[in-house]
Amino acid sequence: MADMPAITAEAPAGAVDETALDEAVGFTSDLIRIDTTNRGGGDCRERPAAEYVAERLAAAGLEPALLERSPGRTNVVARVEGTDRGAEALLVHGHLDVVPAEAADWSVDPFSGEVRDGVVWGRGAVDMKNMDAMVLAVVRAWARAGIKPRRDVVIAYTADEEDSAVDGSGFLADRHAHLFEGCTEGISESGAFTLHTGAGPALYPIAAGERGTAWLKLTAHGTAGHGSKPNRANAVSRLAAAVARIGAHEWPVRLTATVTACITELAALQGLSVDPRSPDFDLDAVLAGLGPAAGLVQATVRNSANPTMLKAGYKLNVVPGEATGYVDGRMLPGGEAEFIATLDTLTGPDVRWEFAHREVALEAPVDGRTFGILRESVERFDPDGRVVPFCMAGGTDAKQFSRLGITGYGFSPLKLPPGFDYWSLFHGVDERVPVEALHFGVRVLDHALRTL
Repeated sequence: MADMPAITAEAPAGAVDETALDEAVGFTSDLIRIDTTNRGGGDCRERPAAEYVAERLAAAGLEPALLERSPGRTNVVARVEGTDRGAEALLVHGHLDVVPAEAADWSVDPFSGEVRDGVVWGRGAVDMKNMDAMVLAVVRAWARAGIKPRRDVVIAYTADEEDSAVDGSGFLADRHAHLFEGCTEGISESGAFTLHTGAGPALYPIAAGERGTAWLKLTAHGTAGHGSKPNRANAVSRLAAAVARIGAHEWPVRLTATVTACITELAALQGLSVDPRSPDFDLDAVLAGLGPAAGLVQATVRNSANPTMLKAGYKLNVVPGEATGYVDGRMLPGGEAEFIATLDTLTGPDVRWEFAHREVALEAPVDGRTFGILRESVERFDPDGRVVPFCMAGGTDAKQFSRLGITGYGFSPLKLPPGFDYWSLFHGVDERVPVEALHFGVRVLDHALRTL
């Protein structure tokens, strides 16, 4: 590994200008207007958005590659050359697809990209066309100023993140690994945004872990027959019993390194000294003392499995011979073996289960140089805020890129006003992002990417 410069107060001079700030807003709005709704099962077309970002990367002197596994499911990859040719490369990635939006539920057209009262509205304003736009604005600002980052920065805009990633980051990692040569770390969505807790400083949680994905299909077989007759081998009853057991199961607490660090730092900010490794550590009492900040850890202290779909039968008076169900499972780093053994027990002998989709859990260091620079970059532009590490309850494209040995962090910085419930807007109604939050994010990204 090449020698890395220490974190110092002397940061690279900012490359961000008024054009970059305006572009971040304009690009966010433009990308929202390009409908890239991912309905699952291949029903999406990211190509128009991919062409949009590729054109603007090319205008900044880069050579973006447009790559598809399936027609219209387009990914964009470009490399910004760094000044230190011996340094390892950094991956910055964002997805171009969005989840569906029901227009009747919204205050504005979800694909209008409307800018009103200092806020950009529309599907993708939070997840994650805002970050896509900020990265694009930063790279173009570097080109205008004749500035290069210290290390190579690989920019990837992906398809299909909101479904299986098979046409996106999975395809890139499996079929185009050479484009990511030298990349050892990556940053992407779901971190470094303001969380106001009502007491103490504003928090900026940076993701340094993700629970693993375990989407499950359950199948019960039984004896088909007339609905009026007794049936002790009823597939629907067998499935329902297994699903009820799964839904009622209380998973044991398992504190990972990232969650332990999060709890410790949150407690310290409130003047509390806690040791999550102590045998008499009372998690419930500590979480109660953390107030709203406890939301950063409550979903990631254990594995989980939530039944989500059931399917059986074709007529009310006919007992079907088969019934199927689906469960959204999530596994902590290091928790896969326990998860599998528990599901074997909960489903019992009459129900077979399998992974419908499976991805690894992730954990990244929070005590090293990279996390330190991410922390310093946020706190430089909001000195009153405090960064804490956290583990995501769900997952991102970082899972697929981890196949290439890339350690991922959730870092899409935004400074948000009090009362702005950012988390509720992920996949929610009236998704929106303040203009000033985008400006903050551009400045922080510029500093972090060139310092890293």
